[in-house]
Amino acid sequence: MQPTIASSKENTLRITEIFYSLQGESTSSGLPTLFIRLTGCPLRCHYCDTAYAFQGGEQIELHNLLLAVQQYEPQNICVTGGEPLAQPNCLPLLSRLCDNHYPVSLETSGALDISQVDQRVRIILDLKTPGSGEADKNLLDNLEHLKAIDEIKFVICDKNDYNWAKALLQTKELSKKVAAVLFSPCKDTIAAADLANWILQDNLPVRFQLQLHKQIWGDTPGV
Repeated sequence: MQPTIASSKENTLRITEIFYSLQGESTSSGLPTLFIRLTGCPLRCHYCDTAYAFQGGEQIELHNLLLAVQQYEPQNICVTGGEPLAQPNCLPLLSRLCDNHYPVSLETSGALDISQVDQRVRIILDLKTPGSGEADKNLLDNLEHLKAIDEIKFVICDKNDYNWAKALLQTKELSKKVAAVLFSPCKDTIAAADLANWILQDNLPVRFQLQLHKQIWGDTPGV
């Protein structure tokens, strides 16, 4: 849908798109989900597949956004980006969605503070590997704010990324902190089978994942 442009910038968010699809990642993969994609991101990962959300979008009042969400009668909601936490009003959006009894997840890069995110929200924290070009932006203090229901994701570009992620997994005991640790292959730089084999050889306590939505519809926005 195309959100209606708000008449005021107070209490608003800049939205790239709102769409209903299947969740393609995380342990909720395959579940019908309403996606709210916020505009803007301070990172520039080499493999980013949502660069169209870096700018543009439409300003929409929080109240009107909640009304738009209600029309879908969603079973699940995922707030994503871009980097959703780059907009301060993302926090009240998450809380209002939870107040309305929606199961809510947040996909965030981990470069911004998550300590103020509503405790009812399931956080999917995407730790950036060296191959992303943005590993120095990781705010590792965020690991202390993760809950048992949250998940940590790594996009693996090569064997160096794999070894880096494996070391962090082990030294920080990540699999004990969260519900799941997810390893995903960067499709442009690594064969999925290679990553799967490394995980099996090292017997890692992680979940291998592919982007389900792209297997169904291809690399297309709004799915």
